Amino acid sequence: MKKAVHTNLTRRERQVMDIMYRSGSAHAGEIMEQLPGKPSYSAVRAILRVLEGKGHVRHIEKDLRYVYLPTTSRASVRESALRHLIDTFFEGSRGKVLATMIGDETTRFSPEELEELESLIKKAKKGARP
Repeated sequence: MKKAVHTNLTRRERQVMDIMYRSGSAHAGEIMEQLPGKPSYSAVRAILRVLEGKGHVRHIEKDLRYVYLPTTSRASVRESALRHLIDTFFEGSRGKVLATMIGDETTRFSPEELEELESLIKKAKKGARP
């Protein structure tokens, strides 16, 4: 089984990854400027080394700087994080997630989102076994 991507990322590592996904690549100084809490340059470099060691980023040398690029797709990280959330807080039930979202009075769906949900539910019913 493929190892879940998100499970070995700290909150700060996820923040760094988010910055890199938005920009495509970044050097430590650019990341430092965008991180909340004003971390030091050496702290950002340490996080980048850890992420590189975990295989989430790689670096290239450009203009005497290391420029970091994500090696894991945003989609795979998103899927892994969602799977972890569902397993942790909803006993592995996607239905409980949807019921929570739909039942929440503060959740507002656009007509397009409702049509998409309806279409997905119809497809799921067709594929479901009796």
